[in-house]
Amino acid sequence: MSDRYTRVAILLHWIIGLSIIALLVLGLTMEDFPKSMMFTAYMIHKSLGLTVLMLTLVRIFWRLTHKVPAMPETMKSWEKFAAHAVHLGLYFLMLALPLSGWAMVSSSARGYPTVFFGLFEWPHIPFLANIADIESKKEISHSIAEAHETLAWIAIVLIALHIGAALKHHIIDRDTVLTRMLPFLKPPSAKETVAS
Repeated sequence: MSDRYTRVAILLHWIIGLSIIALLVLGLTMEDFPKSMMFTAYMIHKSLGLTVLMLTLVRIFWRLTHKVPAMPETMKSWEKFAAHAVHLGLYFLMLALPLSGWAMVSSSARGYPTVFFGLFEWPHIPFLANIADIESKKEISHSIAEAHETLAWIAIVLIALHIGAALKHHIIDRDTVLTRMLPFLKPPSAKETVAS
């Protein structure tokens, strides 16, 4: 088995990861944008979120149909468990965040469209968009918005743990955890690993 992820897995990891970071930054700041920029910022946020949703589905399919490199034998059992738990949490969030955002927009009483990167109008979720009672619609949209925000903060914590653990493995443990996903990094040599 290869000691690195496939090129497709690496590409999907970095495109999705950097997109999520951009989404979190934009989500936390776009309400402070000037009014002239706010609509564009929201459209970019929604378009990028939907892109993450679609790429995550591709990534899950790829993950299920391709073997992943084994974790280093030097990793403790609790570290392996924690790594799996964080990965599962991140996969859940890569689906739940864009889906909750889509649901929030679909249930909004304002009825703003989502124009996917200015190319075409992305449809609302019908059963949410077609709620007749405006007050119920506002209440549902508000609840979904709160859930979306909570998920975003959980994502920030898990991403920080994910990055911190990867750096710890590379700098302190000097194993191959980070180099499996960064093709330009060389794995620590056996000599370096023993010396550390």
